[in-house]
Amino acid sequence: MNTAQNKAVVLRFNKECIEQGNVNTFNELVDDQVINHSAPAGMPNGPESMMYFIFEILRTGFPDIRVDILDQIAEDDKVTTRKILRGTHTGEFMGLPASNKQVSIMVIDIIRLNNGKYMEHWGMSNLPDILQELS
Repeated sequence: MNTAQNKAVVLRFNKECIEQGNVNTFNELVDDQVINHSAPAGMPNGPESMMYFIFEILRTGFPDIRVDILDQIAEDDKVTTRKILRGTHTGEFMGLPASNKQVSIMVIDIIRLNNGKYMEHWGMSNLPDILQELS
């Protein structure tokens, strides 16, 4: 796949999986052998870690979550995305009860793809700041 196609896969993942909660799209776009380098130390780092975070933590805490893609840069088999996840904290999030606060989670991630599927994920965010803001 070329870089434009890879960028389209990452955009689709963000819109259909994170925003819409589409598990079928997740299963279509994430390889069974994916490595999530952003998983906490000692925790599973395969597709189950990504699925759990998106569907059981992020979308539970922020059911109205929206993803705004600010930048995407692609080279070879990697796509780097700078984005903002915006939502209202209306459900439990990482042990914190709903506060009804609006949050903006700033994220930069790198995805390595192969044949249109996520193979590796690296990410950085301001999640520690969000957790402190919500406590």
